[in-house]
Amino acid sequence: MEYKLRLAILDMNAGRPNQGMRCIRELVQRYACEFDIEEFDVRTLHEIPGLDFDVYVSSGGPGNPLEGDGIWDKAWYSLIDELWNHNKKSDRKKFVFFICHSFQMACHHFKLASITKRKLTSFGIMPVHLCADAVTDPVFQHLPNPFYAVDSRDWQIVQPRTEVFNQHGATLLALENIKTQSDFECAIMAVRFSDEFLGTQFHPEADAPGMRLHFAKDEIREQVIDHFGEDNYNNMIHHLNDPDKIELTYNTILPIFIENTLQHLHAYNEVHA
Repeated sequence: MEYKLRLAILDMNAGRPNQGMRCIRELVQRYACEFDIEEFDVRTLHEIPGLDFDVYVSSGGPGNPLEGDGIWDKAWYSLIDELWNHNKKSDRKKFVFFICHSFQMACHHFKLASITKRKLTSFGIMPVHLCADAVTDPVFQHLPNPFYAVDSRDWQIVQPRTEVFNQHGATLLALENIKTQSDFECAIMAVRFSDEFLGTQFHPEADAPGMRLHFAKDEIREQVIDHFGEDNYNNMIHHLNDPDKIELTYNTILPIFIENTLQHLHAYNEVHA
């Protein structure tokens, strides 16, 4: 009987309803024939998977990425260290994808950059600019420059530490839209921590149908217009209807990450069958 791979979804939303978890669940269900899929409520129930999974997808979530309750955050960091150390010693790798809040925590944990509070909330559909290393990255090479992504955050990863990037073998893959104001810093939007660890500060799991429903809510529409103006709101709705914007990002980043992972794991299993 063929061994079935295992995928863990780490819910970092602290019990708050959100579109992100729905999107992650629906996306990974594309690969239900390949994976046994299990979900863990990290921040509310203190659920943390063990090392017996092949792929881990750690979601976005609310709040300050530098703060935890001393239980779930320590357990999460411990898991990341265990997975990292496993990959140093084993040819059968463990693969991790970090989204937004999880990405910020991972960058902080590996000391790759600084975390700061944004002066204004970043919310909406934004252009994301590829860095030089993205051209040869197995995932990001499939995206145009710039590409578009859903962004929703009050915190940001900034000021990459080049020496630490080099020590870890990490690569900077994408930056947010360049700011014209000198007092605004340009946030890091994607990092490849290693061949097996990848993360984004935006939400690659966001799908156009779900976001159309989200932006159609009166309170969300008012919030976007208050922050960015009605023209920007209308542009976001236009982007949601453009297959080369959010739909392209949704169908590229996480799917290719998972498909590349499957290729590696199947190749390993064939050699060691």
